[in-house]
Amino acid sequence: MKTVTRHSLLVRLNHWLVAVSGILLLFSGFGQMPMYNRYYVTAIPGFGWSGDFALTLYLHYAASVVFVAAVIFHMIYHAMMGEFGVMPKKGDIKEGIQGLKAMIGLAEEPRHDKFQAKQRLAYLAIGATSLVLILTGLVKSYKNLGNIVLAPSFLEAMALIHTAAAVFFMILFVIHVGIMVMKNHRPLITSMVTGKVSTDYARHHHPAWKVEG
Repeated sequence: MKTVTRHSLLVRLNHWLVAVSGILLLFSGFGQMPMYNRYYVTAIPGFGWSGDFALTLYLHYAASVVFVAAVIFHMIYHAMMGEFGVMPKKGDIKEGIQGLKAMIGLAEEPRHDKFQAKQRLAYLAIGATSLVLILTGLVKSYKNLGNIVLAPSFLEAMALIHTAAAVFFMILFVIHVGIMVMKNHRPLITSMVTGKVSTDYARHHHPAWKVEG
């Protein structure tokens, strides 16, 4: 079976670093509320540690370092490589709606490039939410560096925005995984491991993508 490279090794590693650190951030972040003792998460075998506030805080900080580093690397790497195919384009909203209709048989599938309009819009949403999480998280962490005083109302606003962004990030993550497990998209999951998709798949589902071979 002929294949075509969709993602380089660096892109795949970076993707999984963002994904794993993002999951750890969500889990440890909600553990700061705290809620795991109240909802018996700590009763689940192997999760007794999740009720330890200090431990989940350290995990949150460690995961945030990886997450921030991966996001910064992602932006710098693709800028240097001149790879902007996943960036939103004019007409993506209209094409994205058509693509969603096509998923349930109500419209014809658009002629997708390497990245579908739905994927570009999802990238924008996840990327923007990630930046909000990073900025608000840095503010929340800044006050813990020493004798630093910030307005209580400002800190409260940052905490609220951070929590709201985390919930939105989690929703986007669930939607992303849900779409990826659909039959037509499953080869894209494999491509995030091997870096490749079959040439036939690329030509059928991404006809506007210039595939050689």
